[in-house]
Amino acid sequence: MVTLAPLALALAACATTAPGQQAAAGHHGAHDYPEAASYTVTENPSAEVDAALERAAANGTRLLLVMGANWCHDSRALAGWLETPRFAALVEQHYELVFVNIGMPQTGDGHNLDIARRFGLDGLPGTPNLLVVTAEGELVNADTATTWRNAASRSEDAIYTELLDLAAQPA
Repeated sequence: MVTLAPLALALAACATTAPGQQAAAGHHGAHDYPEAASYTVTENPSAEVDAALERAAANGTRLLLVMGANWCHDSRALAGWLETPRFAALVEQHYELVFVNIGMPQTGDGHNLDIARRFGLDGLPGTPNLLVVTAEGELVNADTATTWRNAASRSEDAIYTELLDLAAQPA
C-alpha cells in the first residue's frame, strides 16, 4: 500500500518559507509563487544562454542569468520579483533574461554547472545565483553572483538598485 503523506509533507515544505524564517512585509517568499515555471528543466540551456548572448550583442544589453530551482523559496522569490512590471521594464531595457535549473548543487545533485564554469564560477554553493554577463561573455559580478541565497528576504528596492547598478557597471 502506497501512502501519500510523505509526498504531501515534502511538497508543503517546498511551498513555504524555511522554518524560523518569515518573509518580511514587501518581500516575496515561496508562498507567493505556488509553482514558478522559471526554472523548468529545458532541453538545451547552453543554447538558450548562447542565444541570449547574441541578443545582448545585437541589442546593446547584458545577459541576466539566474541559476536556481523551483524547490528553492529564494529562487522562486527572485523569479517572482523579475516577473513584476517594475522589474520587467528594467530587464527589457538592460538585459536578456535566462533562467537555468541547477538542481541541488549544495548536495552534489547539481545540473548545468558547466554554464557557471563557462563564466568563471567553479562552484555554486546553493540557489539562486545571479550572473550578469556582458555580450562578450565577461562576468560583471563575480564577487556577488553566488550571494543571492537570501533573495526572499531582500527588499524590492535593494534588488532593483543592485540590478540597475550591474547594468551600468563596467566589465
